[in-house]
Amino acid sequence: MTDEINKLEELDEETFDIVVLTDEEGNEHEFMHLASLQVDGNTYFVLLPVEEAEDEDEEVEAIILKLGKDENGEDMLMDVEDDEEWEKVADAWEEMEEEYLED
Repeated sequence: MTDEINKLEELDEETFDIVVLTDEEGNEHEFMHLASLQVDGNTYFVLLPVEEAEDEDEEVEAIILKLGKDENGEDMLMDVEDDEEWEKVADAWEEMEEEYLED
């Protein structure tokens, strides 16, 4: 899957929305929002770190996060911790990506 991401011709910040996520230490990280997926009634975001996308020498790897709710009922993105769930979403992303590359 990583190789296909590297082949996307129009992979720039102007093409994709930028999402800023804050880690546990309060550091902000920018990601390009490549896609949103619906799998088994849940929403997932496929994100690409902006810093890695800009570095042509580094292999770019997308991350997949699940849209959920925090303790206050606010939307938040969280890791997909279940391996079976992650595989389903990764397969859906791969299919979507293959269709895009065919067009």
